[in-house]
Amino acid sequence: MSSGPAPSGGASPLSGGPSPRWTATAKALASSLWFPALFFFGFLFCYLLAFHNPTPQNIRVGAPAQARAELQAGLDHSVPGWFRIVPIETGGDPDAALRRAVLDRHVSGAYDPDPARPTLYTAKAGGFEIVAELQQVFTPIAERSGGARLTQVELAPTAPNDGMGTSLFYLCLGLTIPSYIMVMMMLRATALGRSKKIVTFLVAGALMSVLGFYIAYAMGAVVNKPICIAYMFLLTAAVSLTCYGLVPFVRQFFPGVAITLFVLLSMPASGGAIPIQMVPPFFRALHPYLPLGNLVDALRSEMYFGGRELFRPLLALSVWLASGVALLVLGYLIERHRVAVARSGGDDELTALDLEASVQDPAIEMPQPMPVTQHRHYIGASEPMLGGRIQDTHSQPLRGVLITVTTPDGRQLTRTRTDEHGEYKLTGLPEGYVNVIAGGPRRVPSIKRVYIQEGHVTHQDFALRPRPQDPEGTPSPQPPGQSA
Repeated sequence: MSSGPAPSGGASPLSGGPSPRWTATAKALASSLWFPALFFFGFLFCYLLAFHNPTPQNIRVGAPAQARAELQAGLDHSVPGWFRIVPIETGGDPDAALRRAVLDRHVSGAYDPDPARPTLYTAKAGGFEIVAELQQVFTPIAERSGGARLTQVELAPTAPNDGMGTSLFYLCLGLTIPSYIMVMMMLRATALGRSKKIVTFLVAGALMSVLGFYIAYAMGAVVNKPICIAYMFLLTAAVSLTCYGLVPFVRQFFPGVAITLFVLLSMPASGGAIPIQMVPPFFRALHPYLPLGNLVDALRSEMYFGGRELFRPLLALSVWLASGVALLVLGYLIERHRVAVARSGGDDELTALDLEASVQDPAIEMPQPMPVTQHRHYIGASEPMLGGRIQDTHSQPLRGVLITVTTPDGRQLTRTRTDEHGEYKLTGLPEGYVNVIAGGPRRVPSIKRVYIQEGHVTHQDFALRPRPQDPEGTPSPQPPGQSA
């Protein structure tokens, strides 16, 4: 009893599992749609969740110690969970003590319940929304206490043209996203080596930091504190080097990993657009660790609070930079090890391709090149675009020969191996010229330049000669799955 090919849909009659057609379709859809799906769910669960209903949560408000209990009881009744009264020892000078508590960033605001002149001390630089909520809540408290009108004293106003207090956030965002995109684009600059790319990231980061600061200053969006340029450069270097260092480890998932770390999670956790005290606990927990929010904190501290609480954000940015350097060094050492292993196996000619491939970002705007299963074809399967047969000098097929396809400038597109008939097939290649390299241990590699045309199958055969030290017909050890 014979069996024919698997039907066009449903399960395979032999295995009872999904047919190769549906498996291939599912893989193609998953590899093509995971990135837009990440954006869709990322925006829903990060931005919509974080920003749709910002609510104060345990915002620290200073008050004279003797008034703490009464104020906290009233707040717990009217706006439970919004504010936490922090007792301040005034020492006979409530005005100076409360001012100092706010400017030292010990509290986000302070309230003096003096019946004759109730006063609210605020810091707009710490968050415009917090100031608005403090005004809304403490105005009726002051009126109920003695009937006097609430006096507001602004201790840390923002730059002249930063009305909403969000300019620092957008400035920092304008440094973070380009630092990631620069890495993704430079990965395709195969004419540049690793060291030149790293120098490019650092030089570009320095230029962005200088230009970004002075453009923002010219707009009146920041105050004149040039030391902030150093903090901005620290962020650009941390993001770009960390992204570049991640590439060999996350490979084709690099865009998703970088976007998640430095955009989807970093923006709601930054405390820049919405104060961190008004976002969900998950993002508040991330705030001390992600680089975007730490730069926002560092710039706020330097520009508006005299450098108070500057150590923690600068330490966090330095840790990110050190992590990027560590990833680069680790990736380099791993590649050196791969070179040593390849050379010990006699695969000297393909070593450079292997190293370059390990730091290349797959082109997400084009189909992923992939091999086509030999001697089987299912309805709806991808048609091959490149194929051929590999044989030795005696016209015998060579099984397990490595086929590498690169762009003309050397960027690897895909790899496959020949089957038991010495044949290979590939699909999903870009139209135009590509290099096809065939080779491996005990064979002299061969390279051909071929033209790929959509809708046509390009054939490229190879006849591989043995290495001089391993003449054909001489027995020699072979790796598993490879025949001479």
